Amino acid sequence: MQVVTYLHNRFYEIISEKTVVSRSELESAFDAAIAEVEKSMKVGITTIGGESATAYLQQLDDELKAERRRAVERGLVDREWFRKIVGGLVEWLPETEISLIAALGRIVRSAPK
Repeated sequence: MQVVTYLHNRFYEIISEKTVVSRSELESAFDAAIAEVEKSMKVGITTIGGESATAYLQQLDDELKAERRRAVERGLVDREWFRKIVGGLVEWLPETEISLIAALGRIVRSAPK
């Protein structure tokens, strides 16, 4: 949960600084997150409750691809979208799935400091 709190806080720091990321950094960060989601689907991770996470992962994959297109056009990730994604993720993703959380973190870190 600390990782998620950090990502959330870091994202708001970036937004408040009104920084705009380079398109290539943004594309690369989204591509890495999408690849991690697809890898998680292939492995067949489960939710906190022990059920298949495939439906959640498919929805996350769709959301990432849609936001990637919008973010590349804007040069910036929508903060409300990110908050919604992270908030939804912590409801079902086990804390042991650090790589998926880290992949989302890369999107946040792609902004210049």
